[in-house]
Amino acid sequence: MSDWERFLREVSWFVDHGEAVTVGETTPWSRGPVDGLPELSALLHSADVTHATVGGTHYELFAWGPPTDRRGWLSHPPRRADADPVLQVHKSFWQVCGGIVERFQEPDTWWNNQNEVLTASASELTTGDLLTGYTWLWEDEGLEIPINPAEYYTVAVEANGNLTLAHREDGRLLLFAPDHSFEHVTRLEGAPPYSLYTINDVPDLATWIEVCSAAWRDDRDLGT
Repeated sequence: MSDWERFLREVSWFVDHGEAVTVGETTPWSRGPVDGLPELSALLHSADVTHATVGGTHYELFAWGPPTDRRGWLSHPPRRADADPVLQVHKSFWQVCGGIVERFQEPDTWWNNQNEVLTASASELTTGDLLTGYTWLWEDEGLEIPINPAEYYTVAVEANGNLTLAHREDGRLLLFAPDHSFEHVTRLEGAPPYSLYTINDVPDLATWIEVCSAAWRDDRDLGT
């Protein structure tokens, strides 16, 4: 069974009935390391990559593991981001992977249940508008939003609407989680319940990427 077949077996809803699909060859990773992200670089070094087009949109399927126990994620192709208002570490990520949109047989990480991880479309969401829709959370507690939303952008969008945010300058990471059951998070000072949180021991975007990459590497033998 090919990696693409394994992916569709678990993520069967990704391709609509009758939608045109073209699956290309699978090749070993050949793009080299990612600056400042050694765990991600080691993970990608062991990947096989399958190129596919679904409904005219190009994707890359990254996969790891022995033939009987594969896992992987589906991403957009790499993209140039010279002018994008995102962190340099995010631009470095985009040089090799345009952002994750689906996963199969994934380990337990902060990327679970996310519809988009480090995609361009997530980064283009207007954080201020998203938080403004929940001002009642603060108003009910007699509080004001303790951050400037314009200083943050979205790096992940969860299926239930929770967001992971990164500060545009220092990479500080926050969760906006009005619908959550997370553990290992701490409510931001000045924030009511079910609003803004920090992730314990994951202070910034680079650490978040590295922690999640390490979980993908370490959960089972990936042949590295």
